[in-house]
Amino acid sequence: MIHHRQIPNINGLDMHVLEAGDPANPAVLLLHGFPELAYSWRKIIPRLANAGYHVIAPDQRGYGRTTGEDRSRLEQFRILNIVRDAMGLVSALGRDHVAAVVGHDFGSPVAGWAAMARPDIFRSCVLMSAPFPGAPPFPFPPVRGGGDFHAGLEALGRKHYQWYYSTDAAAAEMDAPKQGMAAFLRAYYHVKSADWAENRPYPLAGWSADELAKLPDYYVMPRELGMTETVAPFLPETVPGWLSEAELEYYTGAYMRTGFGGGLLWYRAITSGRFAADFELFAGRRIEVPTMFLAGASDWGIHQNPGAYEAMAVRASADWRGSHLLPGAGHWVQQEQPEAVAALLLEFLKGL
Repeated sequence: MIHHRQIPNINGLDMHVLEAGDPANPAVLLLHGFPELAYSWRKIIPRLANAGYHVIAPDQRGYGRTTGEDRSRLEQFRILNIVRDAMGLVSALGRDHVAAVVGHDFGSPVAGWAAMARPDIFRSCVLMSAPFPGAPPFPFPPVRGGGDFHAGLEALGRKHYQWYYSTDAAAAEMDAPKQGMAAFLRAYYHVKSADWAENRPYPLAGWSADELAKLPDYYVMPRELGMTETVAPFLPETVPGWLSEAELEYYTGAYMRTGFGGGLLWYRAITSGRFAADFELFAGRRIEVPTMFLAGASDWGIHQNPGAYEAMAVRASADWRGSHLLPGAGHWVQQEQPEAVAALLLEFLKGL
């Protein structure tokens, strides 16, 4: 059975967590992405708990029932501070480590940096749906000028979703979608899943406007549209098998209550470039603990950062345990194919 509770005083947060399993058992920490919640692990938590693990999934900073963030302070949403949130949660649970940290979507780089920064606390790492390319190289390469891909995309009538998500306009639009919150979320979840047959990802040649424009509109958007308008044509007529009406209602209620602003600040912290120097401290380092990647075979997120998927096994990890692309799943892999995901996680954990 999954329980939930609030844990106070975690790096300034009152953190809401879901958990299951005997606290005396080895712990697994599950970190969600955008626009999701701890609830996104609802199909994975009991499977891991029944296999002998204490499983913890928080609503991360800016999400769900976790409160206490100051949305006027962008530095609170930089990745290494979110890693600090995870460390604080581990400590609040009375532990000095967890057996694994598992991150999906934007939770993936948090898991990757957590494992790199504190391998003594995060003893293994599973990256899901968003490849983690690793730390910057060292010695630092010379600064090289590059083309402005934003100008190139604009000339093509497109814009990159991460930079759109970093604007005030994005939060205003997504908090009050014209089609209603439930219809917006259903369309968004559908179009990034394996249910949308046009999701047939392939590697891009590089980070250029011409290559990025090959991504679907939900990644490289029509220039004049917001995200709610971009996904509106993809609203499915029926509820997908992996996301019931009741489950969609849970997400809808959560985002109607909190809005998307907290999660969108994660994007602003990244695209602003203000905190890029945080990562230079780890330049030349690799994740030393056992690491695995897992994603849906129909997930364009595998290739949205050209070269990152290929770099993981070589540059990001010193103890690479393999990559798994699951058929019948898109971006929401742990919800679309929970049995296969849980089986791979358990195989990874038992092999540590």
